[in-house]
Amino acid sequence: MILKLIIAAVLTGLISGFFITAYELLITFLTYFFFMGDPFKTIPTLPVWYLYLLPTVAIFIVNYLIGKDKNIKEYGVSEIADSVANNKMILKLRTLFLKIIASALSLSTGFAVGTEGPSAGIGAMIAHQIHRWFKMPQMLVKMMISVGASSGIAAVFVSPITGMAFAVENIAYQFIKQYIGYLILASVIAFAVSINFLDPILFLHSTGRKIDNEYLFANLLFVPFITAFVFFYLFLKQRLLHLIDLELFKKFSRYRHYIFALIGGSVVGTVLLIEPHAAFSGKEVVMHLINTERTIPVYFILGIIILRIIGTTVAIYSNAVGGIFLPLMSIGALIGYVFAELFSMVHFPVEPFYFAAIGAAVFMGVLMKLPLTAVILAMETTFDYNVVIATGISVVLVEYVSNIYFHIRRRNATKAYKSPEKASENKEEASQSQTEKK
Repeated sequence: MILKLIIAAVLTGLISGFFITAYELLITFLTYFFFMGDPFKTIPTLPVWYLYLLPTVAIFIVNYLIGKDKNIKEYGVSEIADSVANNKMILKLRTLFLKIIASALSLSTGFAVGTEGPSAGIGAMIAHQIHRWFKMPQMLVKMMISVGASSGIAAVFVSPITGMAFAVENIAYQFIKQYIGYLILASVIAFAVSINFLDPILFLHSTGRKIDNEYLFANLLFVPFITAFVFFYLFLKQRLLHLIDLELFKKFSRYRHYIFALIGGSVVGTVLLIEPHAAFSGKEVVMHLINTERTIPVYFILGIIILRIIGTTVAIYSNAVGGIFLPLMSIGALIGYVFAELFSMVHFPVEPFYFAAIGAAVFMGVLMKLPLTAVILAMETTFDYNVVIATGISVVLVEYVSNIYFHIRRRNATKAYKSPEKASENKEEASQSQTEKK
């Protein structure tokens, strides 16, 4: 049985690596096809009406597909977690195929979503099929689904350890200890395949393994700085867009998806028109802007941050299909870069790329409730102890402060809720009002 498990893990990693690579290349092909070349070069030459029409038509098609199968709409890996919990594969092959098409359309037309949800689904489905082919015991379904999801995530992140940590924290953290060896095997093999075709996210300017105590004061100030942006993101998503959603669709709930599709297409078109780097998944932003050695104007980065936050939240409400790992990571990287530039202006020079790496990990880790993944992401992208230590401290402190005012749930990281204390207060007030009416 052990030999069979090893072979199954190797096959899962190999097949997942190639399928995830094909999925990413499909997105790249469609992006170049829709924008008639590299979008960052061609968008300024395209007509304005086309930049608005393209994402609007795409999101209407995505909403049509969601109308056919509501399970397509999913931003994390909750379906895979449910499959593990129920010891059976919940995600159907037809749903996965439609999810990939909807995700590719969303990403290639400029919507700020990521790729981890469909990638986890691809890996899990491959592993489940291998489980059936090998006629393995039913008790190993959980293990194989976890192995497949981990390999899919490791491949799409082009980062094996981060992929494993993400899978453990999201999918199989209760029982994965029993099968961690097979998870590692499949993840590393999938990574080994994808690294030959895809580019990993690496912060090239990290300072190394020497602890720099001069950054201690800057690290402490960075905590409230990035917390303010976390609050802005949650406020925009929960208080503003949720309010619009409720008030606007009291009378027009039947047309909710169509109205938000129009809003989403208009917002993405505007973002593409203003600054193309503020659209798409965010990987291009991190690699193109953060790893460049030239100085980037603060106002330019701030504009991209605001546009990306708006674009990500609107993409969620307009039903763009994909994940939010990379979009959140890109926002955090830009926040860290801006902080370092502002801090340097007051005669305390710090390396902007250092805080970009911390910001990328912290912003994602807090909003997705993945502190371990955040620390490992910081380590694997920089190999810098300064970044790892600062990320570990910051992600805990920022999450603590954020949870005082917002209740962020791991189950569905695309939704924010009021803190439990405030929710209970609201329930008490509602019950009191009902009693008074009676």
